[in-house]
Amino acid sequence: MSGRTGVSLRSLRYYEEKKLLNPVRLENGYRDYAESDVERIALIQLYFSLGLTAKEIMDFFDCLFQNGTRRECLPNAIEVAERKLGDIKKQIGILRKAESQLEEHLYEWRNAINQQWN
Repeated sequence: MSGRTGVSLRSLRYYEEKKLLNPVRLENGYRDYAESDVERIALIQLYFSLGLTAKEIMDFFDCLFQNGTRRECLPNAIEVAERKLGDIKKQIGILRKAESQLEEHLYEWRNAINQQWN
């Protein structure tokens, strides 16, 4: 699974320890991952990159993958999602401002170079 996803063995073990992954243990002790675990690992990576904790990710997964407890997990999942969405929108605003400033500087610098050579 590490080779397929690019995620280290250490990270996979951590995800398993935090109950984010639950591979089947074979008689020889090897872990047998489901095909759906590839997508699940990608989601785990995405959520960690957004700054969610293992507990928050588990809460999301309870809401995404558990039919029985879905209603109970929705308020918390909504709160976390709204908070993270707000953070992302702020980051997008900062990045757009940085992009605009860099484009403006590049335009000015290129004009300065062109004026020197003309």
